[in-house]
Amino acid sequence: MANHSATKKDVRQSTKRNERNRYYGKTTRNAIRDLKASEKKEAADQFPKVASMIDKLAKRGTIHKNKAANLKSKLARKINAQAK
Repeated sequence: MANHSATKKDVRQSTKRNERNRYYGKTTRNAIRDLKASEKKEAADQFPKVASMIDKLAKRGTIHKNKAANLKSKLARKINAQAK
């Protein structure tokens, strides 16, 4: 264990950040799962909210920006395919 007070504080901060990132990541994954399982009309209504959640994860650095783009693209294709 670290002896410097600044290092102890850094450990506390990183633990808090890790818990927060896990919460937001899990919440977003659940929203994506619900979006995939919903009907077309409902999915189209939910998509902007889920896309916003994904963008926020990328902005915070929880996920990579390209992963966010890939997730949104796949979700949009799935919603558009339900129309046909």
